[in-house]
Amino acid sequence: MTDTDRATLARDLIADEGTGPIIGGRLMPYECTAGYLTIGFGRNIEKNGISLEEAHFLLLADITDAVEQMARAFPWAMQMTGARQRVLANMLFNMGLPKVQRFRKALAAMKAGDYATAAGEMRNSAWAAQVGARAERLAALMERGE
Repeated sequence: MTDTDRATLARDLIADEGTGPIIGGRLMPYECTAGYLTIGFGRNIEKNGISLEEAHFLLLADITDAVEQMARAFPWAMQMTGARQRVLANMLFNMGLPKVQRFRKALAAMKAGDYATAAGEMRNSAWAAQVGARAERLAALMERGE
């Protein structure tokens, strides 16, 4: 199939499959007429999943989103070391901004440069109990800064 044929096929599929509340495809999963979990332009994720390449693409997009959220919500964080920024971005990726904002004491300690207290607050949270080793690794990295 030529590139022109592929482009025409893509336009046809967008017209055929992209009929939802979002013009150009559905950006949230939905159940198709056959009952399968579907997304985008008719991508049956329940049956076909995604490729490793697609998973990496989504991961990089989610990392970009987490870093942008960090810069907007916590501009002072951009002055922390790269390792500490990674900790906060990891938490944003894992929990989302509304839940990270509940870490008031940890965030205040980070902002003040008191990383030992920030790490202690991270360890003393329901999140730490849920994610275990991940929280300990991130708290240690927050404390050390490298």
